[in-house]
Amino acid sequence: MTALRQLGGTQQRLLRQLLMASEGATVESLCEQLRISHNAVRQHLSALIARDVVERAQSRPSGGRPVACYRLTEAGRALFPRNYGILATALLSQLQDRLGDAGMEQMLRELGHSLGSQEVAPAADTPAEEVVQALAQNLDALGYEAVAARHGEEYQVEAFNCVFHALAQQHPQVCKFDLAYMEAATGRRVHHMECIVRGGHVCRFRLGALLLDEAKTKR
Repeated sequence: MTALRQLGGTQQRLLRQLLMASEGATVESLCEQLRISHNAVRQHLSALIARDVVERAQSRPSGGRPVACYRLTEAGRALFPRNYGILATALLSQLQDRLGDAGMEQMLRELGHSLGSQEVAPAADTPAEEVVQALAQNLDALGYEAVAARHGEEYQVEAFNCVFHALAQQHPQVCKFDLAYMEAATGRRVHHMECIVRGGHVCRFRLGALLLDEAKTKR
């Protein structure tokens, strides 16, 4: 059940009216649209403001005393479902048809590398534990619910939320995006030790050698 559906029916309809009112809505307009009393609208608005999903907007001139307006907050807009997964799956399917598996994998690697390169990679002499901690924080900020966890004598990154879970089930190449992002963000080789999509309890990543050092050994 979405967070929106956990609210009462009238509050859901009120929020939908605010979603369509780009410049905000007045109590009067909400009364007309919802067909409920002024007091009822104000009570619902107070409850939704307390939840931080509605806020006061700029008052609207009325020829006399300005009229209060209300609008959705970012948290309020986030209540409405956004089916990115459906669109992303359709896009990847089209790319796979046009580019083939290898071509799509290469594109995902390039995208991950591009985004990861926007992060400031740790210096070469940064202790491995600090590198893992920083990477876990970056991934956590992206929604991976990631932590640095000790495994034997080293720290590895564990991610409890696969943000691409539905996509990765149909297109395993999506995991290449994660690896490319992490390698670009850290400047180190990243090994995928465990994967939720492949039956693991977490997505677990181990950091390896510096990519520059690895490149030198291949010459």
